[in-house]
Amino acid sequence: MKIGLHISDFTWPEGAPRLGPVLADIASSADEAGFERISVMDHVWQIGVIGPPEHEMLEAYTALGFLAAHTKQAKLLTLVTGVVYREPGLLVKAVTTLDALSGGRAVLGIGAAWNEAEARGLGLFFPPVKERFERLEEALQICKQMFAGDETPYHGKHYRLERPLNSPLPLSRPVPILVGGGGEKKTLRLVARYADGCNLFPGPEVQHKLDVLKRHCEELGRDYDAIEKTVTMRFDLGDKGERVGETIEDLRRLHDLGFTVGHGGLRKAWDTKQFEIFQKEIIPAAEAL
Repeated sequence: MKIGLHISDFTWPEGAPRLGPVLADIASSADEAGFERISVMDHVWQIGVIGPPEHEMLEAYTALGFLAAHTKQAKLLTLVTGVVYREPGLLVKAVTTLDALSGGRAVLGIGAAWNEAEARGLGLFFPPVKERFERLEEALQICKQMFAGDETPYHGKHYRLERPLNSPLPLSRPVPILVGGGGEKKTLRLVARYADGCNLFPGPEVQHKLDVLKRHCEELGRDYDAIEKTVTMRFDLGDKGERVGETIEDLRRLHDLGFTVGHGGLRKAWDTKQFEIFQKEIIPAAEAL
């Protein structure tokens, strides 16, 4: 099982003037410790489960470019890009740029978007949910086409691209696509049809969600085992590392359900001594599962 770091909270003790150096230290420490991937949210305001909207939040693709410069091995992605925040052609260019400049380490994480308050607050396009899912499917088609270098004009219900040129092409062939969300009728079916990976939240229904995904794969003739299953979790090692065993047990349980990536936020991520524990104990244990 692989381990990923999700950086979602940028309200740190040293404040906004030290955001850059602290973020660079977190990223490089996680990379050196062996985290397989590093992600950020695609939000422009902080979300309620983490803090008030006034807390610091970084624009996702600018932040990923910064992370690329301070890491060498970890894959880089959003969990996940809100499809309506960027036109698909521009999104492809952003992800391709990240991939080219990072040496082929970009992953496209994408979803239908949900935070209407931040969208209305900053004047971002935010149509009704039905249209967002229609746009998500069209965006997935466009991304796969442009990542492959296919310049055939695309004429969909919502998007029209007369010449979907993407130069340079990404170094990753293809760029992996992860669709976030557990909606059973739409989201998981889009995973089965278009994506290389899914991202789910742990909870009582997570096994049911995986079963639904498997049924969609069977109906569409897709190999269920070829889809990477990522689970979002919370890493809390305790104040003195006393919860390391619990963390490993959580990973073992999720692995037994079929997840291949445990991707989590880390309490007090600015305390980079925690990454030594990951390197020595947690990552080796996860890899041995």
